[in-house]
Amino acid sequence: MTPSRASAPLQQSLLATTACTCAGLGLRQGPIHAELRSNAEGVWLIELATRSIGGRCSAALRFGNGAALEELILRNALGMPAAHLPREPGASAVMMIPIPAPGRLAAVHGLERARQVPGITSVRIDIAIGSELVPLPEGDRYLGFIFARGATANQAVRSVKHAHSLLHFAIEP
Repeated sequence: MTPSRASAPLQQSLLATTACTCAGLGLRQGPIHAELRSNAEGVWLIELATRSIGGRCSAALRFGNGAALEELILRNALGMPAAHLPREPGASAVMMIPIPAPGRLAAVHGLERARQVPGITSVRIDIAIGSELVPLPEGDRYLGFIFARGATANQAVRSVKHAHSLLHFAIEP
């Protein structure tokens, strides 16, 4: 979700840990994808890669007059200005729909109801009916994605969670 609901001190700690790791690896320019976790003991780097945010998730971010994150990355690589493309106001959230159980996907119920939840901009199921489902950590995909926009991050997250609660996946063994 964006903007972050984390406190300013925690955001600073996350940023400092990421910046320190990038400096240690000699990364100075271009996109990075960083995943961190925090708890009472501090901030922990899980993954850092020299790539953009993965897959469909970048659609949660829009800039300027609807410019995508990929446009900003290309502008940066080409030395073109991008200051005129600030992030659009408001909040957005995306949920990577987890696979709830192993088996074969027989049906997806509740899609139209989920799509009608206020704030929802898209509900996509990416795994075809009849496909084999393998939950994480053994599996390597998600069922699909739910996107929402709202005035606040809390609002966008509530929309995504509500839409997800309306989905039912019929899975055959």
